[in-house]
Amino acid sequence: MPKKQSAKKRARQAIKRHARNVAAKTEIKTLVKQVREAIAAGDTAEARKLAAATESKLAKAAKRGIIHGNQASRRAARLHRAADLTDQPAEA
Repeated sequence: MPKKQSAKKRARQAIKRHARNVAAKTEIKTLVKQVREAIAAGDTAEARKLAAATESKLAKAAKRGIIHGNQASRRAARLHRAADLTDQPAEA
C-alpha cells in the first residue's frame, strides 16, 4: 500500500481510469459483435450503419488514449470492408 498521499491519490485515479477504459473496450467489442452479426445475416444497410457507429466509438477511444490510433483505423477499415462485401455476389 502506498504511504504518501500523492501515491494514494494516483492509485485511486488508476482504478477509476481502468474501470472507464474497460467499459469503453467492452462497448467497442459489443458493437463489433453486432456488426459481424448483421454481416452474417446479410443485412448490408444495418451492417453499414453499425459500422459507422462503431468507427465513431473507435475514434473516440483512440483520441482518449484507450486504444492506439492505428488499431482504431485498422479495425474500422476491416469492419467497413466486411460490410461492403456483404452486398457483392459470391464468386463461384
